[in-house]
Amino acid sequence: MQLTGIHHLTAITADAAGNNRFYTETLGLRRVKKTVNQDDTSAYHLFFADGAGTPGTDITFFDWPAARERRGTHSISRTGLRVAEDSLDWWAARLSDKGVTIGKVTMLDGRASLDIEDPEGQRLRLVGAPDPAGQPWDHSPVPTQHQIHGLGPITISVPDLAPTEALLTQVMNMIRLRDYPSPDGQGTVHVFAMGAGGAAAELHVAVQPGLPPAQQGAGGVHHVAFRVPDTAALTDWANRVRTFRLPSSGEVERFYFRSLYFREPGGNLFELATDGPGFDVDEPRETMGQGLSLPPFLEGRRAAIEAGLKPLD
Repeated sequence: MQLTGIHHLTAITADAAGNNRFYTETLGLRRVKKTVNQDDTSAYHLFFADGAGTPGTDITFFDWPAARERRGTHSISRTGLRVAEDSLDWWAARLSDKGVTIGKVTMLDGRASLDIEDPEGQRLRLVGAPDPAGQPWDHSPVPTQHQIHGLGPITISVPDLAPTEALLTQVMNMIRLRDYPSPDGQGTVHVFAMGAGGAAAELHVAVQPGLPPAQQGAGGVHHVAFRVPDTAALTDWANRVRTFRLPSSGEVERFYFRSLYFREPGGNLFELATDGPGFDVDEPRETMGQGLSLPPFLEGRRAAIEAGLKPLD
């Protein structure tokens, strides 16, 4: 049994309209789904991805009126966004012109990288690792050759490696590949790979016992999801998790994919999610993400849900 890579990452915003502008207008991603948190329908759930909404390309946001994240360990601390290897200088110039908080283009773990933050302090890293290539979005303000290809790697922070490593290798069948010093000077980062490996299929575990525990909030990450091909594979994973007596949500139907949730020993929420059926299951691919989409089990409440949402565009 093998996970095949990163599926999506879900973060928190307290400013849905500003969040929508930054990820579509500044980063040039396509909003592929405008829906609501299925467990809290007062909140938007926004999905930004490549032009086709390909699994492994979407960063998503819950819109909650939360205070800013307090940074620390026990957290998902940095989200990689893959771009062409020769695009980092172009991105640095573009983001600097737009007043975005950026670092310097550096080599990190053998890849050209540029650390940036969105307006709420969400920590992102543009990484020169375009393979696998994403599907271009024709209406992006970013030229095709510089567009974001997808997610990866994802970095989590934990105070102790051993219990997290045991779950990653013994339960999730990841392979530990290498280590490198954390660029912030806080501890060592250990690289774990799944499936065929590469940046789109790596989880980086920063061991940082000197940091205080994080407090989740706006500008922070809620969970990271990993790819499984289909529902049969997800059921196999649910059975495997149960065999290891790991508490989980059981299989959850999200309509656009099917999911399984559990926490790793460092406290970070993991999700396993199927590649399908995808974001075009309920609207044409050409126009998906423009209107409010609701899964069938929420459609009967559309009027009340829409009345409770703030204008976005």
